[in-house]
Amino acid sequence: MRLLLVAILTAFLSFHNAIAQSPSPSSPPLALIKGAITDSLEKKDLSNGSVILLQKSDSIIVRHIRTDKIGHFELKDIRPGRYLLLVTYPSYADYADELEIKDSLPHVLHPISMVLKSKLLEEVVVNGSKGAIRMKGDTVEFKADSFHTQAGATVEDLLKKLPGIQVDSKGKITAQGQTVQKVLVDGEEFFGDDPTLVTQNLRADMVDKVQLYDKKSDQAAFTGIDDGERNKTINLKLKDNKKNGYFGKLSAGEATDGFYDYQAMFNYFRKKMKFAAYGIFSNTGKTGLDWHERDNYGQSNAGNIDYDETTGSYTWTGLNNDFDSWSGRYEGQGLPSVKTGGVHYNNKWDDERQSINGNYKVMQLDVRNTSTTNSENILPDSFYFNNQTKHAVDHILRHSLDGSYEMKFDSTSSLKIMATGGTDHKTTYSDFTSEALDKDSVASNRNTRTLSTVGDSRVFNSNLLWRKKLPKKGRTFSFNLRENYTNNVSNGILNSSTQFFGHGTPPHDSVIDQHKDFRTENILFDGKITYTEPLSKTSYLIANYGLSVNNNHSNRNSYNKAADGKYSTLDSLYSNDYQFNILTHAGGLAYSLVNKKWRVNAGTNVGFTRYDQRDIHADTATQRRFTNWYPNANLVYSFTSQRRLALRYNGYMSQPTLNQIQPIRTNDDPLNIYIGNPGLKPQFNNRIGLNFNDYKVLTDRGIWIDVSYSFTDNAISSDILDTLGKRTNRAINVDGTNSYSGYLGYNFKWKKPELNFYIFSNFNKSTNVSVINHVQNTTNSGSYTLGGRVYKSKDKKYEASIEPSATYTDSRSSVNLQQPVRYWTWSIQPAVDLYLPLKFQVHADAQINLREKTDAFRNNLNNTLLNAWLGKKFLKGDALLVKVSGNDLLNQNIGFNRSANSNFITQTTFTNIKRFYMLSVVWNFTKAGTPAPNQ
Repeated sequence: MRLLLVAILTAFLSFHNAIAQSPSPSSPPLALIKGAITDSLEKKDLSNGSVILLQKSDSIIVRHIRTDKIGHFELKDIRPGRYLLLVTYPSYADYADELEIKDSLPHVLHPISMVLKSKLLEEVVVNGSKGAIRMKGDTVEFKADSFHTQAGATVEDLLKKLPGIQVDSKGKITAQGQTVQKVLVDGEEFFGDDPTLVTQNLRADMVDKVQLYDKKSDQAAFTGIDDGERNKTINLKLKDNKKNGYFGKLSAGEATDGFYDYQAMFNYFRKKMKFAAYGIFSNTGKTGLDWHERDNYGQSNAGNIDYDETTGSYTWTGLNNDFDSWSGRYEGQGLPSVKTGGVHYNNKWDDERQSINGNYKVMQLDVRNTSTTNSENILPDSFYFNNQTKHAVDHILRHSLDGSYEMKFDSTSSLKIMATGGTDHKTTYSDFTSEALDKDSVASNRNTRTLSTVGDSRVFNSNLLWRKKLPKKGRTFSFNLRENYTNNVSNGILNSSTQFFGHGTPPHDSVIDQHKDFRTENILFDGKITYTEPLSKTSYLIANYGLSVNNNHSNRNSYNKAADGKYSTLDSLYSNDYQFNILTHAGGLAYSLVNKKWRVNAGTNVGFTRYDQRDIHADTATQRRFTNWYPNANLVYSFTSQRRLALRYNGYMSQPTLNQIQPIRTNDDPLNIYIGNPGLKPQFNNRIGLNFNDYKVLTDRGIWIDVSYSFTDNAISSDILDTLGKRTNRAINVDGTNSYSGYLGYNFKWKKPELNFYIFSNFNKSTNVSVINHVQNTTNSGSYTLGGRVYKSKDKKYEASIEPSATYTDSRSSVNLQQPVRYWTWSIQPAVDLYLPLKFQVHADAQINLREKTDAFRNNLNNTLLNAWLGKKFLKGDALLVKVSGNDLLNQNIGFNRSANSNFITQTTFTNIKRFYMLSVVWNFTKAGTPAPNQ
């Protein structure tokens, strides 16, 4: 009788919901959900399993069906909305997950692995943090509470404990061997592209899940079809009870030797609204410095854009604008002083049909630096050394504003508008002293010079994206329009004096005293339409067409001092007025297949590009045309929900920069002259990538593999003429350039002593071709790293970790095989926190750097950076921390860089922040509001 009542109730609910959800002429298109359930260990299909779909808001049953004889199920005619999926099977643990249906496309779920209750109980008894990692499609999801952090810990502290993720001392995040470019909060931009503002200010206990994935373009997210555009991204999903109320952090620190660090951040969240503001005054070199807008918006040095016809994306290649060559960022060299602040606002309303996101930031940055560079230049028949000392004083005032607005007219169409803008005002001063010595340490030349500059940059970019789903399932149309505008103006003074000695030519001197006046302007318009046509329930055809207009103008003038003492005599050798306009038509077709196991996407675009080049000074014009194919293919196979293999290929063209193509000599460094090449061709890049992820929930074991190979046709390289220590560089096209890289990560937990292990290895190998003194030079370079991390903690007692790594570097140039560069570097990073009675805490961390000496690098630059602090926590929830800290206690913070490329081997030491002692107070405040309804 009980079973009969359940059957009658189920039939009634199914009938009721079928009527309630039956489509009407005005109803939005309904979706289909397909899936299957299997045994997690034996991989056998589970027939007659119970699958229930409930509304998330009130848990009302929407659908209830049984799996067929091979474990498959289909939930038909599902309206857009948020649901809970519940799967049950005798003797197995219940499975529950959230689903959000946004459109009428078929939703194919990854196979659901059911776990026997007996096995699950056994594992939970051993370790209560199972299910800490999940794979959902292309996303790796970490459950934050499964990775223990102490009270007051930041998101950065949490990320350091996640397998496959590393965070360095500057806050740079690397995941599975790739740099994380964005950190989102609940899927939204938060203060633009500065990840440290999120990771170092949001608390770990606010986070429900950390999601790691390759963020696709808006176009790909809309169509569900991969277009090859990807950015490694972390999304922080906040806990529902943390989305209402306000929270923030205030900290103040004063130190010896004039160091200080003041920070304030305030956040107010309510329903779908987030407001945040921050301010930072600091000269410790650790906070408020990581602005990436220059790379994304072209706020400094942006003279050209590479357009990828395959993906419709842009890459700012940057214009080395002589005097304006400083990036406007602190990059770990010198003594910085920063004053920065900003506000953020985002909100959704009208049942999430409308949303807005905006950021404003301002920064004043001053950097003083003294550096010494020792280099070895390898030539076909000899080599020589160059020693240079540089003193620099740089200043920038930067404003940045960006925003987006999205309107969803209905379930089938939406409009998204984005805009970014900013200004830079920079002043720089540098003085140099250098000498070149032959292999017998006899001087070839000596140079002293000074550069002073004032520069202003302006940028405004906008983007409009309209998307429409047509009545037939899977049929879509979208239109994307972009505009980018950049204007750079800089002027300054170059003073240089060079002495050239014998070596077969008479000794002579060269003196330069010039005023420089540079102006560059770029404006780009691009439009693209995309249409998708379903061929079946799981396959689609995609067609696209785009038109791009990219106009560049560069006017560079150098003036010598006239007899009246004014800079009025034009130096035509170092002056030029040049226009470089690029017109590109591109169109193509692609095929996509998506089913339970496979996701396949393959196609090609063809692009027709026209160069219009005009030398206004010489009154000459050139027109050139190029035709290229842009193939791309992606194949993803899911063995299970936690094991995935992906193979990807794409080919794309990169345009020469204006600096590379403009026929002008640049002499800001008279010993390194650069000459543009108006005959330069675009280079074509090919990349093949293989990715494999496997994670076992019950044993907490993960494997992460990523391998890629790239090769370039018509690669843009250098033709170098090197005489008497004076180099003349000219951009040329070459063949034979390629590179390959790989990453392997393996994490596991040793149960008995409760130790967490993460082992990783990566390699980068490249072949670059250039021409040196009329001889082709092939440089083979490689770096190979093996490292790991061991971590152990006991709640309210201690946390301890150690991260050792070793890297071997090898570089050889064919012009002189007798001068190979081979060396080892080692790094050991231990850290410990002790939680003592009376809420005292002791922290210590170190970075031990060991560097092998070589014939080229004879100095011993081993060092140990030791930092520590002692603190006491006060107030409810340990909200207040008072601490005394010591930075670089051994006073060994040697600024150091070492590199080997082409025929040039370089080692640089520079000013860095050394030992100081600081007293600081940190207050984390929070006030939770009443949970907002309908979140």
